[in-house]
Amino acid sequence: MLLGLFHVNVGAGVLYGHGWLPIGFSLFVVAIAALNLVLDFDMIETGVRMGAPKYMEWYGAFGLMVTLIWLYLEILRLLANSRRR
Repeated sequence: MLLGLFHVNVGAGVLYGHGWLPIGFSLFVVAIAALNLVLDFDMIETGVRMGAPKYMEWYGAFGLMVTLIWLYLEILRLLANSRRR
């Protein structure tokens, strides 16, 4: 998106097209999302251990929800890319 501002066309086919490169990219993003899920659980555990205020529960729940939706969408994209191959 940043390169698009300078009229550099990378092409969506490189990351979301057919072939092994988009599948590898999707695997990489799924791994990043899964590791982010681990970070969310660690943040919640640390907050509980340190006695965080009650309103911090919403931050933990929102972070988990966003990460789970992101992971779900990326797994669907990975399945779609592997199905097209």
